[in-house]
Amino acid sequence: MLKRKIIILTLVALSLAGLYLFIHMNFQAMEYLLRTRLEKILAMVLCAVSIGVSTVVFQTLTHNRILTPSIMGLDSVYMFIQTIVVFLFGSGTFVIMQSDAYFFLTILLMVGFAFGLYQLLFRRGHNNLFLLLLVGLVLGTFFSSLSSFMQMIIDPNEFLLIQDKMFASFTNVNTDLLLLSTVIIAVLCVYIFRYRHYFDVMSIGRDHAVNLGVPYEKIVKRMFLVIAVLVAVSTALVGPITFLGLLTANLAREFLQTFRHTYLLAAASLLSIIALLGGQLIVERVFSFSTPISVIINFVGGVYFIYLLIKESKKI
Repeated sequence: MLKRKIIILTLVALSLAGLYLFIHMNFQAMEYLLRTRLEKILAMVLCAVSIGVSTVVFQTLTHNRILTPSIMGLDSVYMFIQTIVVFLFGSGTFVIMQSDAYFFLTILLMVGFAFGLYQLLFRRGHNNLFLLLLVGLVLGTFFSSLSSFMQMIIDPNEFLLIQDKMFASFTNVNTDLLLLSTVIIAVLCVYIFRYRHYFDVMSIGRDHAVNLGVPYEKIVKRMFLVIAVLVAVSTALVGPITFLGLLTANLAREFLQTFRHTYLLAAASLLSIIALLGGQLIVERVFSFSTPISVIINFVGGVYFIYLLIKESKKI
């Protein structure tokens, strides 16, 4: 039954990919259109897999279905990095932002921020989850406020460069980074998949997992760092999509009704691909590029987040 559901999701994702690839095809410019559309599809798949996998694992480690790695302030750190670079280098920023060195610097700074937060949790034990959340939210608000302040005092033309980075976009993806991102995300996903059976046991709680022989603390430390790298790569590649992981990870759990991460990881990735391909089709064919895809996904995800809050509050 689970395999059948995964096959259904795979067929839906492939159908949307085929529709996106060939819809309104101009056969006189077929070679160019196929290449650009395949690059967009690859960027969407990379972003979807990294966000879907990282969110499922993050929720398993924290035992909380309303959390995503983005809530820890990674998106605010990303926007702060973009803003401060534009603030310091002005109109020459566009060239800098297209370089591989800038891509790596953004990833390193975001991972460094996450690692510092996680160290705060690990140093004081697993019971400090709420402290981790609080510090992450406070620092995220702090970086967001600094970004807003600098955005108000810079040149309006330079602000347009920042505005392009505020919303995820698959229209102007730096194709030079796709191969590098593919290698990083593929290696990390294979590494995570090796621990899928441990996640099944860890989902029943820390004490039970430790009693059953799972090296709980060791796995949690490794996975938090891997999750931070996955989120940093996807965000640096296309921009922040806050609620995509929350939406697809929970839909995967509702759709499969299982604790087995072999299927949950696959389902969350496929649902993320479906959401991005479907959302991008709506953006291009219905809204004519007037609305970023992240606005649509964040709106749907935000409504679903409120639904989860109300649903969980009734259980108390």
